Amino acid sequence: MQRLEGKTAVVTGGGTQGIGRATAARLASEGAHVFITGRRKTELDEAVEYIGPAAVTAVPGDITDPADLDRLYDVVRERGQGLDVLFANAGVGSFATLEDSTMEHFDRIFAVNVKGTLATVQKALPLLNGGASVVLNGSNAAEQGTPAFGAYAASKAAIRSFARTWANELIGRGIRVNSISPGPVDTSGLTELFGENKASIVDALPMARLGRPEEVAAAVAFLASADSSYINGTDLYLDGGQSRA
Repeated sequence: MQRLEGKTAVVTGGGTQGIGRATAARLASEGAHVFITGRRKTELDEAVEYIGPAAVTAVPGDITDPADLDRLYDVVRERGQGLDVLFANAGVGSFATLEDSTMEHFDRIFAVNVKGTLATVQKALPLLNGGASVVLNGSNAAEQGTPAFGAYAASKAAIRSFARTWANELIGRGIRVNSISPGPVDTSGLTELFGENKASIVDALPMARLGRPEEVAAAVAFLASADSSYINGTDLYLDGGQSRA
């Protein structure tokens, strides 16, 4: 019996070749029908082909646009089975030191990572079934103090705070809320951020390698399933021990 047989899931940022797509594929392999959303239709189409159209539905949209989120959840609602798993994964990051930071830089990161996540979960509330699982994608950057990564780190600290609060607010409905804090994971996003310096990150990692998107996906699938039924309000580090070394 697949752990998510007959369940309905939503993965934001599900088209990118990284954590989103890997998690959508894993949830589908566990038996869920997965709705994915993202800003780039080409990537969404590629994800549908990769996962299989019988198991996934793509709805293009931007989580910073309330109308796009409404359209996503309207499609989920039409399926008529509510929502059992929500992985609020979509996010952005870029570097700027305190001296070089601009309000535009700050606003962009917080609009997606904080306001977008809040709207994603808030608008899902009417659809969430009893026993549903919500997983928020944070980052171990929230406590690393990486130079020039302050706005991103602060946005991910907010994600961790959301998970704690929402876990308490939604427990009466039997809905669990947890967050994950990945470290450096080998994704296209990491390549965009670090370019040729990506390989140097490995030197600072206790396991001497980058994480794989599939490893993060496995953790999300666990938190989405009944196997984690007594886990609520926690934050799961997926960084090979970087934050605890």
